[in-house]
Amino acid sequence: MVKYQEIAKDLRHRILNKLYLPGEQLPQEKEMCRTYNVSRITIKKAVDEVVNAGLVIKRRGAGTFVKAVNDDAVKELSMVQQFTGFTESNTGKSISSEIIRFEIVHPSAEVADKLQIDKDGFVYDIIRARYADKEPFVVEYTQMPLDIIPGLKRDVLLDSIYHYIQSGLKLKIQSAHRAIRAMWPNEVEQNYLKVDTSFPMLEVEQVAYLDDGRAFEHSISRHRSDKIIFKTLSIRA
Repeated sequence: MVKYQEIAKDLRHRILNKLYLPGEQLPQEKEMCRTYNVSRITIKKAVDEVVNAGLVIKRRGAGTFVKAVNDDAVKELSMVQQFTGFTESNTGKSISSEIIRFEIVHPSAEVADKLQIDKDGFVYDIIRARYADKEPFVVEYTQMPLDIIPGLKRDVLLDSIYHYIQSGLKLKIQSAHRAIRAMWPNEVEQNYLKVDTSFPMLEVEQVAYLDDGRAFEHSISRHRSDKIIFKTLSIRA
């Protein structure tokens, strides 16, 4: 992990753990340069990462401030879009999984950057087809660092990884950053989701974080467009 990513991770940790409160201004660049013993360029890159994560906002001529969301909005948001996995999101249905790939590999440079880990480290490389009431819904491509999510086994993959993380490892999942795109299915998805080459797919790319600010998952989920409705709530801070 490069220095600016380490600083961004520390800033996220401080914000998520209320060491910097909503509405509070982050320290000035000069002060953070002294604190972290780095250049202003490094601090600027670190702060830009936290801005892109949606945790702070820059105000021209004033500084960088932690975003403030009122309690009622937070409660409403948690009801509209809870952070759950496929199993928890389909309560009441019979959920099953088919493991297409389960290996331990070095991450690509892109995945290492998104997970903020060294590219010489190791990640689980997982591909699963997920079914609800025996109907194919989604193919998931997932990478998770071994040192953050230890002990992952095939039986967990056939059940719920998130349940294992929260109940087995006693880790708290905090947030996720998502990008959504329309895509055509590749050969794997055509096979497992029973669609043809012209069937529209909804791709959700996600980086998920624990409450200590560590990124624990990079995933790309390719959903059948007739099996998913994406709901969200936008809040004006």
